[in-house]
Amino acid sequence: MPALRHLLKQQFHKAIATLLPCSCVLCGKTCKTLVCPECHLQFFKDSTSRCVQCAIPLISTSANPHHCGDCLSTAPNFDHTIVVCNYVAPSDQLILAYKFGHRLAIAALFAEMLRDAALKEHQQSLCDVLCPVPLGRQRLIERGFNQSLEIAKPLSHHLGVALYPALLHRSRETAQQSSLHPDDRHKNVRNAFTIDSTAIELIRGKHVGVVDDVMTTGTTLNEIASILKRFGAAKVSNYVFARTPLH
Repeated sequence: MPALRHLLKQQFHKAIATLLPCSCVLCGKTCKTLVCPECHLQFFKDSTSRCVQCAIPLISTSANPHHCGDCLSTAPNFDHTIVVCNYVAPSDQLILAYKFGHRLAIAALFAEMLRDAALKEHQQSLCDVLCPVPLGRQRLIERGFNQSLEIAKPLSHHLGVALYPALLHRSRETAQQSSLHPDDRHKNVRNAFTIDSTAIELIRGKHVGVVDDVMTTGTTLNEIASILKRFGAAKVSNYVFARTPLH
């Protein structure tokens, strides 16, 4: 039944889109999709060589073709990161329109792009379970939705992977990571997450996928991977729409 409801919802949205053409979020051109085919081809055909662990773009002269220097010297707790694009103009406008413009339909677009990015990585196995990065109660009230969860819902259907929305919880409110100096971000999220006691057996020995919209320094995702592995997860992969490159 859930799969049938999801299929009917997709068909409904497609029918509405044909009747009510929208404009491309990036260029404003009238089209039937949120991003027109031209912008999709120009900005989201990512052929960047990336670190398999943190997804930071690798320079062509890198001594290791698969890992960046930071992950080689101090390996993060997560094992793999899948991204669609870099968090740069103009693709960052999609994130802003989604999170702060409340254009929730963009979540489905992100999920489709993440599915395609995940399926291109044939050498990496799909995760066994999916969970979103949780929002604190106050942030959820202010925003009205968890942006990571709204991406995870359609991504779960696309990949055929079970989604557990309440697997992780915020044990305390934290400041927005983007507002903090990099040196303060670790302290901000340290011990900020807990695992639902009923979900511990679900992750023991499993490959867990964590969904988020943007990965900046990876501090939040690293903290989440740490607690997932502490409770028995065998592998943790991040499914993130955009990655902030190093400057």
